[in-house]
Amino acid sequence: MKFDNIYFLGIGGIGMSALARYFLREGKRVAGYDRTPSLLTGELEAEGAAIHYEDDVRRIPGPFRDPAATMVVYTPAVPDDLGEFRYFRDGGFSIEKRSQMLGHLSEGKYVMAVAGTHGKTTTSTLVAWLNRALTGGGSAFLGGISKNFGGNLVLGDGPRLAVEADEFDRSFLRLHPDVAVVTSADADHLDIYGTHEALKEAFAQFVRQIRPGGALILKQRVEIVADNPGIAVYRYSYDEPCDFYARGVRLLEGGHYRYDVVTPSGVIEGCTLGVPGWVNIENSVAAVASVWCAAKAEGAEPDADALRGALASFSGVKRRFEFYVNTPKQVYMDDYAHHPRELAATLASVRRMFPGRRITALFQPHLYTRTRDLYVEFAEALSHADEVVLLPIYPAREEPIEGVSSELIAGLVTVPCRIVERGRLADEVAAMPTDVVISFGAGNIDACCGALAERLRAKS
Repeated sequence: MKFDNIYFLGIGGIGMSALARYFLREGKRVAGYDRTPSLLTGELEAEGAAIHYEDDVRRIPGPFRDPAATMVVYTPAVPDDLGEFRYFRDGGFSIEKRSQMLGHLSEGKYVMAVAGTHGKTTTSTLVAWLNRALTGGGSAFLGGISKNFGGNLVLGDGPRLAVEADEFDRSFLRLHPDVAVVTSADADHLDIYGTHEALKEAFAQFVRQIRPGGALILKQRVEIVADNPGIAVYRYSYDEPCDFYARGVRLLEGGHYRYDVVTPSGVIEGCTLGVPGWVNIENSVAAVASVWCAAKAEGAEPDADALRGALASFSGVKRRFEFYVNTPKQVYMDDYAHHPRELAATLASVRRMFPGRRITALFQPHLYTRTRDLYVEFAEALSHADEVVLLPIYPAREEPIEGVSSELIAGLVTVPCRIVERGRLADEVAAMPTDVVISFGAGNIDACCGALAERLRAKS
């Protein structure tokens, strides 16, 4: 890349921070703006990035004011009226969306993409971990913090590149993968797509962009058009027989499972996954399918012993089914789920892991538009808990919508439900009779995890 300086608008985002880390490793000067400091921005500053938290053109470092030497990367969550965005746009700078930059960096790689309205972060992180175990190398741009790799950027030898292919703002259409997993295509981001059918058409276009000779790994019963004639199409599932699935699933202590993975070329017996929850078994099947296709493209098969070892040593992703307290008297975990299907799947996993125990769900809705479009489905999903605590909506990039609030969900939940301000959440939950507690949301509810864990650990 001809630019010495890379400036990020929205540098603290999970995908943006991975790109920033990449360019720091490449020896580029990196700077950026974000609305609020976070653990990620603090880490980037420690790694050498210059970051400020006010939309103020005067805070942009001098070297980054030269259009000839500076590339600007922005997240679509940045509003058009942001002062710094207007400065760069009107000043003749080269500007690209995050997805465009990721597309450039994937050129010349064997791209293993994971798309879907949920499940993609854990699955793509597991693909990266399996690549490392099987090949000793492989790189990845991840949408979460991998506990195995200690970050969201993985750099390694070889052509394999695992990426999370995000459907938001049609970002995944910048990618041309060799292997693509599609975990789901549920109605989401309707503020962008308008209709569920338009969302599914974007997934169909993503499938058309799989390179000739490549493969699509599509979850069983997910219905999208797959009319790319130059690729192989496989189906995967949790335990429903198809091309790739888990067989003989057995629950072990602590919510872990033992199972066999069935593939088109044979069975990988005696697998265990290092993270709990049946939904993660399904994710692991998709990840195994992805590396199976990569090996097949190389004229080989994955080593069964290496696969078993990698699955067992997988530590998961922060904020994905993450345990803070796990004692016989008290359980507390946190999860990033922010779509009704994700909530329902995670609550079903928790029910299987802790049968007969009382589940309290803490949920912070994310976005006014998503709440407006899916509040009925949110209420149905949350009603699978025994008690629900809602926080006010986290707005992210959006302005409030009249009549849209957490009250919409609360009014339809069929189990006891209350709404609590985030600052009082730990105190409220500590005063409740709790057994198994799980917090959900893609906003800032995770800032409460430490206090919740401390209070609930004391009760145990």
